[in-house]
This record gives sequence, C-alpha cells and structure tokens, in this order.
Amino acid sequence: MAPRSNWKGFLKLSLVSCSVALYPASSSSSRVRFNTLNRKTGNRLKRQFIDAETGDVVETEDQVKGYPVDRENYLPIEDTDLDAIRIESSHAIDIEKFVPRSEIDPRYMDAPYYIAPTERVGEEAFVVIRDAMREEGVVGLGRVVVARRERIIMIEPWDKGLLGTVLRYAYEVRGENAYFEEVPELKLDADLKEMAKLIIKRKSGHFDPAEFNDRYEDAIVEMVREKQSGMAPRPAKSAPTGGNVINLVEALKRSLAAGERTPPRKAAPASEPAKKKAGAKAKAKEREQPQFKLPIAGGKSKSADAAKAAPAHKEAHAKSSRRKAS
Repeated sequence: MAPRSNWKGFLKLSLVSCSVALYPASSSSSRVRFNTLNRKTGNRLKRQFIDAETGDVVETEDQVKGYPVDRENYLPIEDTDLDAIRIESSHAIDIEKFVPRSEIDPRYMDAPYYIAPTERVGEEAFVVIRDAMREEGVVGLGRVVVARRERIIMIEPWDKGLLGTVLRYAYEVRGENAYFEEVPELKLDADLKEMAKLIIKRKSGHFDPAEFNDRYEDAIVEMVREKQSGMAPRPAKSAPTGGNVINLVEALKRSLAAGERTPPRKAAPASEPAKKKAGAKAKAKEREQPQFKLPIAGGKSKSADAAKAAPAHKEAHAKSSRRKAS
C-alpha cells in the first residue's frame, strides 16, 4: 500500500521547479490507545459540549470560536473571519535562503516530512536541487502552508530524496536564561573531570534507535494480554529512588569500579567419570597431608605417656651397660 501524502505542490529554486509531495516521517498511530467506556454498561462514550451556565447540550452547528477578552466575556470569531485572513496557499515551496546545517538550533525543529517527486517530468530538476545542496553542504529554508497555517520548512538532502523539517517560529521557543540563571559557576578539581571522562569513554558508542524500546508501551501490551487471558492484574511497582550523592568523588569511584566488574563465568557441569576422578584425587591429596591428632578431653594423650616412659627406658639401658662393663 502506497503511503499517503499530507501535501502536494511544487518545489521551486529560482526558475527551476518540480512537483513534489510531503509524507510524514514520524507517526504515533502504532501506540496503544484506549476509549472511554461506561463502567456499568461497558458501552463506549461520546463527548458533548455543555453550556457552562444552562447545562444544555450544544450541537455542532451552534458552536463558535471565542477569544477571551476577560474572565467572563468572549469575542465570537466566525469561520468567515478566519477565511478572510487566510494565507493563500500557492501550493509551492519556494526555497528563499540557504544556510549551513549547523546553524539551525535543534529547539526550532518540529515535525519531519519526506519530500519525493510525484511526476517523472520533474525528477531531473528534483535531483539537481538535491545534489547541489549536498555538494555545497547547505540546507534550504522556505515556507509551506499546512492546515491553514504558514510554516517555515528546512529542506536537506536525505538518501535519494529530501527531508523537510517544519520549524517553530522564534516566539514559540523559550529562552534558557530563566532556567539556568541560578546554576553556579564552579571551579572543578581536575581529578573529578578525569574520572567523569573515563566513565563517558567506557559508555561511548553510536546511536541506534533500536536499542531503546518504549518500556511503558511494552508494559501496556503485556497488561492487556494478561487481562485477555484472565490473569489477575499485577500490583503497581514503586519507582526506584536514585539516592542522594553525598560524596561526588566516592560516587565517581564507585561508578568506575562498577564498570570494571565482570560477571563470573559459570563452569560447565562435569561428567560422572570426571566427578569420580576428581573425588579420588581429593582423597589422595588428603592422605598426603600431615594428620594432626588432638587429645580427647578427660583422657591421657599418648604423647604424655611417651614422655613419662622415656626417662624409665633411659635408666634401664644405663644399668644394663654398667653390668656388661663389670
């Protein structure tokens, strides 16, 4: 099934133009979604707009947009009012400027779109624009009208086509000063930074989005499957606490030590003959080792008897020697 485009028109570079289409490069449609049900009947609910004062249901044809003038008064805005100021879509993306890619602040990037040619007649012009930008190392900036609003779009070469990224306007991006003004300027010890750099080097790699899975989404899918099979819901897990870092040096040292540890290898299970052979070796080794005998409590040790018997034996030997001499 061919992908559906969100926009069709022309990509223009001065007098060069080609017909193109914009296709969403991201989607959240594969996420698990829930409907709101009536707990008593199990029926699906539908939303209705209720008059805040009278409590009456207001049908679609009686609904109108309103701009809040103050807390209690609103200025009605009709669709005809919005149509009068509607920006006429020329169905063309006119590349107005080329800039280095590095100059585009990532905070301004919003939604990505693939841009591909729609007619064979304009394929050559499309490739010319793509390759010229690639060889010059720049991206193009233009304007496109999507859902009534005019948006800035950044265009860059992407594989065999182009990638268009809708950019936010300056008033939509918040400045950082209000958030970072209380962060102190600290003079760090060189050893601290070196330990942190070692940890960074050990954890360095390349970005692979497949390594990161949506664990919450996986848990939802598993929970739905369990409920379908009739299993009781599992109790909610409490979030693990990070703990307080009392000593930065100690925390860095522990992080380095944790990276050095490797899990012990499990030995392969020994065969029956090998077990017997190992047992025989252990017994032989046990026999070779010196045996230490301890005295039994309440009795006389053999060593003590031998010690008493030694002087008597010496005296008998001395008497025998004297007799022979006489």
